[in-house]
Amino acid sequence: MERSPGDGSSPSPADQPSAPSDPPDQPPAAHTKRDLSSGNQPAGPGAAGEALALLTSFGRRLLVLVPVYLAGAVGLSVGFVLFGLALYLGWRRVRDEKERSLRAARQLLDDEERLTAKTLYMSHRELPAWVSFPDVEKAEWLNKIVAQVWPFLGQYMEKLLTETVAPAVRGSNPHLQTFTFTRVELGEKPLRILGVKVHPGQSKEQILLDLNISYVGDVQIDVEVKKYFCKAGVKGMQLHGVLRVILEPLIGNLPIVGAVSMFFIRRPTLDINWTGMTNLLDIPGLSSLSDTMIMDSIAAFLVLPNRLLVPLVPDLQDVAQLRSPLPRGIIRIHLLAARGLGSKDKYVKGLIEGKSDPYALVRVGTQTFCSRVINEDLNPQWGETYEVMVHEVPGQEIEVEVFDKDPDKDDFLGRMKLDVGKVLQAGVLDNWFPLQGGQGQVHLRLEWLSLLPSAEKLEQVLQWNRGVSSRPEPPSAAILVVYLDRAQDLPLKKGNKEPNPMVQLSIQDMTQESKAVYSNNCPVWEEAFRFFLQDPRSQELDVQILYLDSSEVHFPTVPGTPGAWDPDSESSQAGSSVDAPPRPCHTTPDSHFGTENVLRIHVLEAQDLIAKDRFLGGLVKGKSDPYVKLKLAGRSFRSRVVREDLNPRWNEVFEVIVTSIPGQELDIEVFDKDLDKDDFLGRSKVSLTAVLNTGFFDEWLTLEDVPSGRLHLRLERLTPRPTAAELEEVLQVNSLIQTQKSAELAAALLSVYLERAEDLPLRKGTKPPSPYATLTVGDTSHKTKTISQTSAPVWDESASFLIRKPNTESLELQVRGEGSGALGSLSLPLSELLVTDQLCLDRWFTLNNGQGQVLLRAQLGILVSQHSGVEAHSHSYSHSSSSLSEEPELWGGLPHITSSAPELRQRLTHGDSPVEAPAGPLGQVKLTVWYYSEERKLVSIVHSCRALRQNGRDPPDPYVSLLLLPDKNRGTKRKTSQKKRTLNPEFSERFEWELPLDEALRRKLDVSVKSNSSFMSRERELLGKVQLDLAEIDLSQGAAQWYDLMDDKDKGSS
Repeated sequence: MERSPGDGSSPSPADQPSAPSDPPDQPPAAHTKRDLSSGNQPAGPGAAGEALALLTSFGRRLLVLVPVYLAGAVGLSVGFVLFGLALYLGWRRVRDEKERSLRAARQLLDDEERLTAKTLYMSHRELPAWVSFPDVEKAEWLNKIVAQVWPFLGQYMEKLLTETVAPAVRGSNPHLQTFTFTRVELGEKPLRILGVKVHPGQSKEQILLDLNISYVGDVQIDVEVKKYFCKAGVKGMQLHGVLRVILEPLIGNLPIVGAVSMFFIRRPTLDINWTGMTNLLDIPGLSSLSDTMIMDSIAAFLVLPNRLLVPLVPDLQDVAQLRSPLPRGIIRIHLLAARGLGSKDKYVKGLIEGKSDPYALVRVGTQTFCSRVINEDLNPQWGETYEVMVHEVPGQEIEVEVFDKDPDKDDFLGRMKLDVGKVLQAGVLDNWFPLQGGQGQVHLRLEWLSLLPSAEKLEQVLQWNRGVSSRPEPPSAAILVVYLDRAQDLPLKKGNKEPNPMVQLSIQDMTQESKAVYSNNCPVWEEAFRFFLQDPRSQELDVQILYLDSSEVHFPTVPGTPGAWDPDSESSQAGSSVDAPPRPCHTTPDSHFGTENVLRIHVLEAQDLIAKDRFLGGLVKGKSDPYVKLKLAGRSFRSRVVREDLNPRWNEVFEVIVTSIPGQELDIEVFDKDLDKDDFLGRSKVSLTAVLNTGFFDEWLTLEDVPSGRLHLRLERLTPRPTAAELEEVLQVNSLIQTQKSAELAAALLSVYLERAEDLPLRKGTKPPSPYATLTVGDTSHKTKTISQTSAPVWDESASFLIRKPNTESLELQVRGEGSGALGSLSLPLSELLVTDQLCLDRWFTLNNGQGQVLLRAQLGILVSQHSGVEAHSHSYSHSSSSLSEEPELWGGLPHITSSAPELRQRLTHGDSPVEAPAGPLGQVKLTVWYYSEERKLVSIVHSCRALRQNGRDPPDPYVSLLLLPDKNRGTKRKTSQKKRTLNPEFSERFEWELPLDEALRRKLDVSVKSNSSFMSRERELLGKVQLDLAEIDLSQGAAQWYDLMDDKDKGSS
């Protein structure tokens, strides 16, 4: 890189105006080269150097042909070579642009005054701020101080990165245990302050400064992961922005200023020159993506509303208020319309001019909103409203950018900027604003809303908001600011490992998360969270502490609920007392325990979705690849993607445990799946209040913020029932309505309340442990808090689990001590709950080590669906069991028929009755045949076989083959898995045929039980078969039946 003339010890040309200067395009070394060539210098070394340079140049050009040779050697097409060449040229272009930008910026900063005087014709953007604005002052004295301090700051940065950052990176991931900083140099180019602006009169208790900073440095930071021989780094960086510095509070003692706050008012511009493996980030596409990710990280730390606070005095008061002050006010932005926009869509290589598909980005600081896309309209009408928090006046700006939506890269149509101070002065601004960098105008209505510290006018605000039409969100009546400071003594993870805690705060469907603090059970967050509230009287704040990479919720923080952590209760339970209360016999859970319900969400289908896929530059319109995203109670679900369909059918079922907290909403969004960014297809919301009250919801929802589209959604509240009489029917119904695309449906809800433990083993013989407990069912776990130093901890925590198969699952309890390992465990099969009264056990349980007991309540509730559309039958003579449907309903358009007693007995001769009919000579197969009207599919479940025939010495390897006659092609054939060497195989496999009901009634189902004849033969041995005429079967019942297998002389193949 060229060194500036002013860097040497000799006087610069600017100091000698009488001396002639070189032309700008000629390097200073040209004179030296000409003088040397005219002297009597030996020719040998020069000729050798030229020959070496020629050979080097030839070798480099020869290396270019190596990829072409390798591609031909492995048989790749020329397209791979061209693609690689295009990537290299793009990477080279981005690198050259960055290097030119760095050289130009360094030249400007090296001799700012001379170049400013010489290039007054430069664009207004390139001039320093002190030239453009008279209230911005130069601060050369400050730059000299920074230059003097810069080497020492480099030493501090090297120490910080090598001693603090590197160990943290190595501890965050086992693959990065060899991560090291091999080089840390801030370079010789210090940060420069181009101008300083002081804002007088803002407040008598603070000093407000705006520093226009510019860093064009030769910084070099290299990192290496030795385990993978990976090297990467940064060599050169540009950072430009306006840094606001606030000196407050002003105090009467030294050092006069209590603290310094600093932040960027707007996102600074960043340009990084990568080295090593990170050179790949300079590939077009990745370059902007990497810079954006880094800027997002900087914005989360140093861009409003985030700020860096440096206290200058000890015991500073109101640190939280200084670090996260309340907003100055709220601006309600009404994005109404635009007119006269430019046309960007062109077809047939520009021969046909179209219109544009405009949308707008509204940005205030880090708050960004995107409007919906208006297709093919140069005068779009949006009519959308957004609310933003304003933290600094003056300084922050409202920025609106308009783009034309395209399949590849969106075209820029113009932007406008407005200082928020003008909105504060006017109160209400309703104007057409011209777009800069394009053509047209945008219509905005801006309202300034002040924040009141009392609720006196809340009812008046709510009444006013009812008359305000606002989309996509209703208008807000208040804001809530939560400052999250720290936590202490969080429980450790398994193996006494330090947790990675984070905090999740939710108000209805608005959820915000804190940063994760790695390997620390006493985390310090010092973060602020801000929420808009539509009605503060009915909304609640839910705070949960989560561990990263774990689904465990450790501390429910709603006051008064089981599991709320009361620090005072810990001290009261530690140790022992002479006047200790008598040992309780049963638990005393909170009144809300066991009141949860299960919401079953059935996403059926959608219609008239908008087409987002476009080909050939928009000339050819395609369809969409839609999927659905659901958000409820802090959980998210996502459906599968249906390819190229504007009327997709998903038919997927999701389940979530819900409480009766008012104001909950199900948030639904539909997207089009794309390779880069998924396109928005619409949204809708469903209030759970009516669903939880009525128990059922089945409607077509109109999708909002899109021209067309609607979604068919079915919601059902399942209330747990404390009886096992209907469990078999529930399992049967679940197997019938279970879709192949969804997870297995829950048959029960298990609620567990863990109150306390006693007589836990002491640590090292004398010291009491610090116990915690883990409750696990299947893949779901819940971990309690840790009680410090006691052998009789009181936890008072509850957890709920969805149970798929209550007959086989079990509750696992482990009690461990912090730093002392396992203290005891308990395994409680849920089958024990099924035989108890009210499906509940509430007592002391002895831990398996023989030392220690726990007091817990385990309560099971069977989830009975009232709207499944299926009538299951319990195959028993017991008069207590009944159909799942308590009310007569229509099923799939067929009349609901109540079976008479003779018909029921006839079915029970093939069913699981207490006195079962003997199997035939060839055995029996158990089948369920049913027509599922929701999916318009014929469903058959192959449960099992029994008493099959054994022809040879060894038992057969049976499987079941199904064929839907009269078709014998592969499209109607289904086959189960093969079971090894058994006469009583269990299959429990489901098969489907998509066809109308009237056509299904004309078919016959051919069921064959076969076995492999030998290892070397493809021939299959027929063990027996049965043929079912579907017209003679009541397909609405869905009852499992045993069928006798018959002989067949013909042997088929699989």
